[in-house]
Amino acid sequence: MKPLSILKKALGFRDDVDAVRAAKGENLSTWYYLLHKKQAVVGIAIIAMFLAWSTVEGIMQLLGGYTRDPSLGWLLLPHNPISSPSLTTSLLPPSLRYPMGTNFEGQDIFSRLLYAAPKDAFAAFVVVLSAVALGSILGIVAGYYGGWMDEILMRITDAFLAFPGLVLAIALSVLIGPGFSSVLIALTVIWWPVYARLFRGQTLTLKYRGFVEISRLFGVSEAKVLFRHIFMNALDPVIAYMALDFGTVILTYSTLAFLGIGIQPPYPEWGSMASNGLSFFPSAWWYTFFPSLTILLVVIGFILFGDSFQDVISGRVVD
Repeated sequence: MKPLSILKKALGFRDDVDAVRAAKGENLSTWYYLLHKKQAVVGIAIIAMFLAWSTVEGIMQLLGGYTRDPSLGWLLLPHNPISSPSLTTSLLPPSLRYPMGTNFEGQDIFSRLLYAAPKDAFAAFVVVLSAVALGSILGIVAGYYGGWMDEILMRITDAFLAFPGLVLAIALSVLIGPGFSSVLIALTVIWWPVYARLFRGQTLTLKYRGFVEISRLFGVSEAKVLFRHIFMNALDPVIAYMALDFGTVILTYSTLAFLGIGIQPPYPEWGSMASNGLSFFPSAWWYTFFPSLTILLVVIGFILFGDSFQDVISGRVVD
């Protein structure tokens, strides 16, 4: 099977699922099944809004940095999310002017949540894709060659898995130093071992399959065998797992921010906003409630979609 066909199948463009229904001209893609599952539709709607806004706002912030005009970053927002503290607007409850109230510094919580969204989306995609890239290389090499190479790589993987992920991420972030980049590196370090295990398991089941053996007999280079026949065929279950993982990364990233690790003030982050609001709870309940609710909704969106997507990929769909 060609790599493009395998990737299309993994992403949901499945034109060979049911020959009878195909003859009737019905859409048999994964998306057909997903759009007929209520929980998947809810998840897709949440993810689509989150990614659409993060993309638009992220572009505006990049333009602001490129033109050295930070105000472009909040051009689409109701208020300046990093304005100077103002006692006159401090801890105002939700209203028409401030739909989610204001924080202790008098800044609009709604604007700060929107301003922070691109960072959370970027963190999720960078961490998951980096973990897949690193984990696939180590996992496929270990599973394909076996022997001492498998033993060494898997013992290294086990060493990373032995540490509680959050504790290791905190230690690495502190060791590297404060900042957004250090959090991304720390999260990637704790995320790749899982994907290394997944790809190794898939490799062990694929390397003795007929199409791999035939490719070797015909002198196909090992690099092409590893990518074209092992990696591309191992993507199916891994993509389903990735769909679930995006939400988990956002939750972990927000947890680190809640603990004060990552992006530093005055720039907002969902986790740190929830943490700062705890000091004023319950009198100013909106301060911590809305950031926490935002994290919860986005994570639930990815879980609903990922769980449904995994059911379809694994063939557990019931019409």
